[in-house]
Amino acid sequence: MKNLLTGLVFFGLAAAPFATMAQSNTDQSKFKQLQQELPTPNTYRSASGAPGHQYWQQRADYNIKVELNDEKQSITGSETITYTNNSPDVLTYLWLQLDQNIYEPNSMANSTRTGELNQQMPLRAVEYMTREDFDGGFKIKSVKDKNGKPLKFTINNTMMRVDLPANLNPKQSFTFSIDWNHNINNQLTLGGRSGYEFFPGDGNYLYEMAQWFPRMAVYDDVNGWQHKQFLGSGEFALPFGDYKVSITVPADHIVGATGELQNASQVLTSTQQKRWAQAAKSDKPIVIVTQEEATKAEKNKAKGTKTWVYAAKNVRDFAWASSRKFIWDAMNVNVAGKNVLAMSYYPKEGNPLWGQYSTEAVAHTLEVYSKHTIDYPYPVAISVHGPVGGMEYPMISFNGYRPEPDGTYSDRTKYGLISVIIHEVGHNFFPMIINSDERQWTWMDEGLNTFMQYLAEQVWERNYPSRRGEPKNIVDYMKSAKNTQVPIMTNSESVLQFGNNAYGKPATALNVLRETVMGRELFDYAFKEYARRWAFKHPMPADFFRTMEDASGVDLDWFWRGWFYTTDHTDISIEGVKWYTIDSQNPEFVSAQKRAEQNKAPKTLSEQRNLTDIKKTRVELRPELNDFYNSYDELAVTAADQQRYQGFLKGLTPEQKKTLDSGLNFYEVGFKNLGGLVMPLIVKMTFEDGTEEVVNVPAEVWRYNNEEITKVFVTEKPVVNFELDPYLQTADTELSNNYFPRKLAPSRFEIFQQQQRNQSNPMQRQTTSQNNNAGR
Repeated sequence: MKNLLTGLVFFGLAAAPFATMAQSNTDQSKFKQLQQELPTPNTYRSASGAPGHQYWQQRADYNIKVELNDEKQSITGSETITYTNNSPDVLTYLWLQLDQNIYEPNSMANSTRTGELNQQMPLRAVEYMTREDFDGGFKIKSVKDKNGKPLKFTINNTMMRVDLPANLNPKQSFTFSIDWNHNINNQLTLGGRSGYEFFPGDGNYLYEMAQWFPRMAVYDDVNGWQHKQFLGSGEFALPFGDYKVSITVPADHIVGATGELQNASQVLTSTQQKRWAQAAKSDKPIVIVTQEEATKAEKNKAKGTKTWVYAAKNVRDFAWASSRKFIWDAMNVNVAGKNVLAMSYYPKEGNPLWGQYSTEAVAHTLEVYSKHTIDYPYPVAISVHGPVGGMEYPMISFNGYRPEPDGTYSDRTKYGLISVIIHEVGHNFFPMIINSDERQWTWMDEGLNTFMQYLAEQVWERNYPSRRGEPKNIVDYMKSAKNTQVPIMTNSESVLQFGNNAYGKPATALNVLRETVMGRELFDYAFKEYARRWAFKHPMPADFFRTMEDASGVDLDWFWRGWFYTTDHTDISIEGVKWYTIDSQNPEFVSAQKRAEQNKAPKTLSEQRNLTDIKKTRVELRPELNDFYNSYDELAVTAADQQRYQGFLKGLTPEQKKTLDSGLNFYEVGFKNLGGLVMPLIVKMTFEDGTEEVVNVPAEVWRYNNEEITKVFVTEKPVVNFELDPYLQTADTELSNNYFPRKLAPSRFEIFQQQQRNQSNPMQRQTTSQNNNAGR
């Protein structure tokens, strides 16, 4: 276009005041590549983001026996661990995680916990602060080698070092055993990721058991031993292995666990076995243990015990749940031709909500996640309802939300249940299979999983009320005070605003990548490639960043830097617009344009008043004072003007004449980056005839100047309004400056009487109303 317009003149019909912005190199750091921040590629982790040709990881296989004491709420266990050294290093000791030690009275987690007092305090918070000391830490009774010889061990808070009697060389294995016991915490008062709930109505307990046995820490090529202390936020880093676990519980308890049940004929009735077999072929949930059977067990309370045996292959952890209160249902899910059993365990207090939605939500999660990552590889997937609001383990998850005692529930409870099940079952993929280091990088499992949760929610139901994922939902956090934020790339135990930082912001970032920066096709392929490359391995942030770029061909360093390494936010303002058209130099057209402008020009206040106040001017009273200039029309077209115009036309090529007659509109739009985060420009133009056009400008438009730029838009029709980010794609924190001309952003204030408001439960109100009407 520039060459075609050589020698032509732009004629500004209207121009808003806006200084031209020089394209200066004010700050190149936002588009600086990430080489200095990312580790140097090597034979273990390649520059492409894939595992290197010499990648290795350790292995830990377990054989565990554990017994639950339902009278004292404690467990006693013994385990045999076979640890295989696949590294090139010689090991002289092993590190194990004793995460249950967080419940020791003087644990580092307890002593470093901060808090404050307010005029109004939740009862649970006061109970927590005034509770009697609960000793829930591991009591290690013995650590021995396979010959029964004691091994020296040292406990350091939530970590335990076992000193080896001889060097463990590469490709060698070492087998040792540990005996232990510990008390189980009351989850409703002490919190945590596991524990029990007591039901005073029937006098029974429900147990959700996790972090319940000494577990091997990860030794890898990046950190060596990952033995950062568990302080409550940073979760877990664990090696893969095979498990055989024998769980002894009261005879009338039902046990759900990681893996496959090995002795169904010994722990289930013949009727329950038949239902179980039926469920394995059904595409709808089949009840294996009914509510009536569970209610009967609640009352009888058997005195004997049963041992449930579970086995799991190639998992990083093992969790289980046990209660005589459990209702149990299951259904088959076909994942790429493989049958998977989706199951739920829940007390009667969870119905009718759990019976209707839980197992269906499990099945739905497996289908959606498998589409976007890898095919779900395990034989079962379980959702358990108990005191833990939401926590994940291989093949099993613990989930909250239950209806009111009358069976009604709010929409918040319904969608909260579906969402938490999708999220926790989804964790089977991140990090149970794509096994990132949760102790260091919470966002690598929670953020990626929350993004996938958003995709699954939207496929569950149109207009699903997702809390996280949509850019508009993260705006309040993004514009919050800088001293309450830290970059996503912050250690898990040091993160501020944990939910927003580790869950919401990375999930939103991925949604922005998928919808706005990369497009769905490129993003989905790269994201699936990351899952494929790192399934059953230990990825690090660099592996994710590099794979997403490698598989898509999109340079994303600017995006990772802005979203993950800073606390910048999106606030891009349209600072002004200049409107130009081409001056055709046709004297008739130019004269008419100028005359129209003069006629449109507003009259000053003095001019308006003079029209009425001045009855006659002196010249009007004395016509002899008129001369040439009183009748001269400077806009009148002369023969000389026409002659010059014809000469101009003869010097143009046919292409230049076409451009001259095009009637195109040229808009110079100024943009200012107020929030610091460089983002694409999504510009909607509304034309004079009411039609619209959206233009997507890549973020690289900011590469020469990160702070302010101008961009020229060429249109056939006149534009009456410019709008930035019309579909709320970029988490822009200030919408009022996204318009030109400026547009008032509507808001509302509410007038109300000072009174307590009840949580909305329309189902309960309608049920109560119907019951009242029926009683009349």
